[in-house]
Order: sequence, then structure tokens, then C-alpha cells
Amino acid sequence: MKKFSLLMAVVLALSLVMSACAPAAPSKPDCSKADVFCVGLVTDVGKVNDKSFNQTAWEGVQQAEKELGATVQYIETSDAKDYAKNIDTFAQAKYKVIVTVGFNLGEATTAAAKKYPDIKFIGVDQDQSAGAVANLAGLVFPEDQAGFLVGALAAQMTKSKKIGAICGTDAVPPVWRYGEGYKAGAKYIDPTVEVNVIYHSDVGFDKTFADPEWGKTTALSMIDKGVDVVFGAGGNTGNGGVQGAASKGVYAIGVDTDQYFTLPDAQKMLLSSAMKLETPGVFALLKLAKDGKLPSGNYTGTAGYAPYHDLDSQVPAAVKAKMEQIAKDITSGALKTGVSPAKPAN
Repeated sequence: MKKFSLLMAVVLALSLVMSACAPAAPSKPDCSKADVFCVGLVTDVGKVNDKSFNQTAWEGVQQAEKELGATVQYIETSDAKDYAKNIDTFAQAKYKVIVTVGFNLGEATTAAAKKYPDIKFIGVDQDQSAGAVANLAGLVFPEDQAGFLVGALAAQMTKSKKIGAICGTDAVPPVWRYGEGYKAGAKYIDPTVEVNVIYHSDVGFDKTFADPEWGKTTALSMIDKGVDVVFGAGGNTGNGGVQGAASKGVYAIGVDTDQYFTLPDAQKMLLSSAMKLETPGVFALLKLAKDGKLPSGNYTGTAGYAPYHDLDSQVPAAVKAKMEQIAKDITSGALKTGVSPAKPAN
């Protein structure tokens, strides 16, 4: 019995020592402190790892964590009705900057910026030209230019003279600009090329960007009718179109970011991607916010097209030269896409 008591005493002593040496649980950051730079991101409906728009915005926030010492967190929106609630979660926690991703969050973001004037807001793809709010910057892009570039590329690479695009809803101006820019770029190269752009406007906002099966099925239907280049522009819906094209050995074109790095199963047939440099745009605005210099109104990011990667040898030198010239002319303003900012009212 004495030996047992002695053993228990030793075990208790060791446990006390181990408890004393164990690290304390990390404390929740106090975002109200002036020296704690808290940044929260609210996604549009979908996941932060959607390999598209939400993800590239989050990567800009993560860059702020690495380079600016920011404390970062995200909230994934599963239902559009939760936009305001999700934004408010960060606001109530005294986050310094709140980044909201996508055109659909525009109304909720503007309302929150007015409600919380001491918090800085960055609205990705949220045009502020109708009326600026002092603590809200809209990160916008010339998607029509990026769409024009890859449309011009598609028109030069097609053999069937039939190209297609799988897009989210045309009620979202950036998506409209991508799709119509694609058409304009193709027609600029060859007025006779057949361009089939399909918008997934037959469903609600909760589904239009999150329907890869529809995207794949629609792309395969296009391919059956002779389309040999497919552009996907609409979150996971567009990704489905890209993956469907690649599975059939048809040229595919990604969107928003260089999707060669985010859609590995499509790499072998990924011709390029229509890019808006969202990650550096988000980071630039976060740096300005930390420095107390966040602009109000619109902040225009940069658009372009991605390298040809594995298909570089299949792109003729004349096509590469033509693409470089078009990009130069669009950037200088010498070449206009002719695409309206949003779908004209009927």
C-alpha cells in the first residue's frame, strides 16, 4: 500500500510539472488594440478554396499576413441571406479591415461601411462609381479586356472556327464583361468565327457559380457540335467547363487567375487564362489601409492573359506576336473592346 501511495505521489508530481511546462492555449487576438491589424474576408457563396475568385482574394489577404503582420480570418458564405450577418461578425470583433468578395456583396458591404465608419472595407468587384463611401474602396477590373485577349487567342487557335464559353450569370457585370469581351476579341480576329457564349442565368445566385456539373455538361454539348476551344468564366461552374474540355482533348481557357496552377487535371489542355490580378490588387489595398491611405471609390486592378505553359510549342510564333501587340494596344488605349460596363436593359 505504501508503494502504491508513493507511486501515485510521483505520478501526481510529474503531472503537475508537465502541466506547468505545457504551453498555454493561444489567446484570441484583441482586434480593438491599435497595434493589432486584423483583416477579415467574407466570401461570396462558395468556398475559399474554389480555385477561382474567392481563393485569389484570400491569397491577397494571406500575403498581408506574411508581409504586413496581419491577423487574418475568413468566413465562407453558404447562403446569400447571410452576407450582412457575416460582415457584421468581423465588425463586432473590431477588425480593422473587412474584405468582401464579389459583386453580389456590394449592397451589404456599402451598408456595413456606412454603419461602421471606423472600419475600412474593400469590395472586390464592387463598382463604387454611383457614389463613394469614405471608408470603402471598390477593387474593379477591366474584365472585357481580359476576355478580349483570350477571345482573340481562341479565334487564332481554333481549327473548326467554332469556339465557346461557359459563364456564370450575365446579371453580374464582371461576368458579362468577360463573356462579351471574349466575343469581341474573337470577332476582331475573324468576323466569321462562330462564338457560342452561354450564361448560367437560369438559376439563382446560390447556384450560378457553383454548378460544375452543368459547366461540364454544357461544354461537352458544345464540343459535340464542333467547338474546339472552351473558355470557363464563372467560379466552379466555369471550372467544370474547363475540365470537361480538357477531358476531351480540347483547348481550354481559365479565368481570374492562372488556372494552370489551380486545375492540375486540366493542365495538359489549358491554353491560357483570362486574368485579373486580384491577389496583388487586394494586397495593395490592404497595405494602403494599414498605412492609413485607403482610397474611397474605385481602385482599378490589372487584367491580362496567362502563359501558354505546356502548350507553348503548339502556339505559332505569329500568334504569340499578335497577342503581344493586342495586349500592348489595349493597355495603351489604342484598341477598345467596345463592351458596355453591364448588360444593357431590354
